[in-house]
Amino acid sequence: MLAYLDEFILIALAHFFAVASPGPDFAIVLKQSVQQGRANALWTSFGVGLGILVHVSYCLLGVALLLSQSETLFTAVKYIAALYLAYLGVQALRYAKPNSEQENITEHAVTESNWTALKRGFLVNALNPKATLFFLSLFTLVIEPTTPSSVQLFYGVYMALATWAWFSFLSLVLSKTTVRQFFRRAGHWFDRGIGVIMLLLAVRLVI
Repeated sequence: MLAYLDEFILIALAHFFAVASPGPDFAIVLKQSVQQGRANALWTSFGVGLGILVHVSYCLLGVALLLSQSETLFTAVKYIAALYLAYLGVQALRYAKPNSEQENITEHAVTESNWTALKRGFLVNALNPKATLFFLSLFTLVIEPTTPSSVQLFYGVYMALATWAWFSFLSLVLSKTTVRQFFRRAGHWFDRGIGVIMLLLAVRLVI
């Protein structure tokens, strides 16, 4: 494994900057942390980490090459992702009603199940074409073709665990009482902001 240490360091650095950059994963973890609380956000973060394994799997299987060569297939994935983000954006806007009754309902809203939270995080990451391009570049430009599949799998598992750890850390910070209260004071404006961000991310994917 020491023979691939330089390669691993490059991958770890590239992955850190990619996962730390604002995007759909951050937006959904922020939304769940504020609206649903710590436990829900942690399960959402776990789903995001599992989504990484999807990208790693198709890179190892060579499907990433197919996606890069087939514009139609990649476009289809892109539109599916955009539709899902747009759906989340519309849902956020629908519940952004500026009245005391709505705020009271939101405060006492039924918490989503762990499965729903996990599925939400998983779909946002797994359907993200930006992640597809990142892993395609990583496995074709950074990782040498001679690197054993077992070592590449180790890289993939590391990135999934690192992603999970990063968003779990964000979940712990963003779900703190003071942070949640800060966003809750904004009330419907926070919901509207998240909704607009999701819609803008969807548009960005398409164009």
